[in-house]
Amino acid sequence: MKIKLLKKIDRLVGAVIISCLPVAPMRPFQLPRRILLIRPGGIGDAILLASSINAITLSYPDARITILAEQRNCGVFSLISGVNKTLCYDRPGELIQAVLGRYDIVIDTEQWYYLSAVISRLARAPMKIGFDTNKRRRLFTHSICYDMSVYEPCNFAALLKPLGSDCQQKTETVTLALPFQAVSKAHQLLQSTCYDSFVVIFPGASIEEKRWGAERFSLVAKRLVETGYKVVVVGGREDRSDGDKIAGNGGLNLAGMTTLAETAAVIARTRLVICCDSGVLHIAAGLNIPTVSLFGPSSVKKWAPQGEKHIVLDHHLPCSPCSKFGTIPPCPIDARCMKKITPDEVMEAVRRLLSQPPDETIVTPPFSEKELLL
Repeated sequence: MKIKLLKKIDRLVGAVIISCLPVAPMRPFQLPRRILLIRPGGIGDAILLASSINAITLSYPDARITILAEQRNCGVFSLISGVNKTLCYDRPGELIQAVLGRYDIVIDTEQWYYLSAVISRLARAPMKIGFDTNKRRRLFTHSICYDMSVYEPCNFAALLKPLGSDCQQKTETVTLALPFQAVSKAHQLLQSTCYDSFVVIFPGASIEEKRWGAERFSLVAKRLVETGYKVVVVGGREDRSDGDKIAGNGGLNLAGMTTLAETAAVIARTRLVICCDSGVLHIAAGLNIPTVSLFGPSSVKKWAPQGEKHIVLDHHLPCSPCSKFGTIPPCPIDARCMKKITPDEVMEAVRRLLSQPPDETIVTPPFSEKELLL
C-alpha cells in the first residue's frame, strides 16, 4: 500500500474503531517469553528503537521478539540483534499472522496514528503498552506519557518502564549488527576506488522540505575531492540522478545499487557522513560514525544525534521547527531554513570532524558466512 493511503485510512477509520473497542483491562506483569513490538513509519524511527530492543534482549535473553513493521522500514531490523522475526502490516497475510499470534507483551511504539493501537488491542496478550498521545491510550493496559521535548530514544525507553526499571536503564547504548553478506558486498563496491579514506553523502530525505539540493551537495563534494577525500553517494533509486551530479566530481555513486544493510556496511567504513535529517543519519550514528547533519523543519532536540562526533547545522528560523504530531506541512517560503545553510558552513563542520583522529574500531560482521546460509 502507498504511505498516503495508509495515513488516510488511519485518519478516517482508525479513530472510529478505537471508539468502538472496549478499554483494555489491566493485567499483572509476568515474565515475558513472547514480545510483539509494533513499529510503523520510516527508517529513522526504527533505527532509534534499536537501543530499546537491545535493552529487552539484555534483560530477558530468553524472550522471542517479533517486529510488526512496514515494508519501507522492515529492512532496519536485520541490523538489530535480538529480533527473531519481522512481519509487515502492509502485507495482509503477515498482519493477520501478527494479530493471531499469542504474546506476553505487545508494545506499540507508534507515536500518533490510530491503527497500530487497534492492532495492539486485537493482539492476544495480557499486557499492552503504548503512548497516551490521543484516544489510542484507552486501548493499552499501560499508557505511557509522550514527551515532545526529548530525544526520541528516551520516549522509546519510557515504554519499557512497565517491564521494570532495570530494563529501562539498559537503553543507553545502540548496537547495530552488519550481516556478513552486506559487509562483503560493501568491500567489493569500495575496494577498487576508495576503500581507504572517503566521505559518504546522502542527498535524500523523506519529504522535499528536508532536502538541501544536489547542487549544494555537489559543491561540498568538489571541495572534499580537492582536499584529498573521495566521495561516495548512497541512497535509493530515487536518488540516482542527484547522485550522478554529486559524484561527477570524481566520486562513486552507489545510490540505488545497495540494500539497506549494504548501505549500512558502506557507512561503517567511512570517515564521515553528510546528510539531512533522515534514516541514513541515524544509521551512521548507530554505527558510531561522525556526522554533519542539516536540519530545518525537524526538531534538533528530538531527532539529531548527540555527542561530540556529531555536528548539527540549523539556522533556527522563527518558523522552525515546523514538524508537529509526526507531520511536516508544505512550506510556503520554499524551505528557507534549509536553503540558508551554505556549503561553506558544511565544509567548516566537515573540517572540524576530519581533523580529529579517526576511530580505529574495526567493524566486523556478527554472523559467520555459515550462519547466513542456514
